[in-house]
Amino acid sequence: MPPIDLDVADLAPSHPALTPYDEQHAITYMRLLDADAEGADWREVARIVLHIDPEREPDRARRAFDSHLARARWAARESRRVAGQVR
Repeated sequence: MPPIDLDVADLAPSHPALTPYDEQHAITYMRLLDADAEGADWREVARIVLHIDPEREPDRARRAFDSHLARARWAARESRRVAGQVR
């Protein structure tokens, strides 16, 4: 089971395959997807999930939030695609 509350890099990976970073941050990705589905404010999500204070570091917080949410969406699509091929 991946750790629940890891710190994150400033930018999520952009490699065309799942990486060890992605595997380690699977729960972070799930939390981001849940927050997005609920319409949570990105600043609150950056503070709580990514551990970046958007008041002190607004640019870093926004970049990290955007890149990690995009990667979480990609990882979810990729996982569904791979699961469909396995069947």
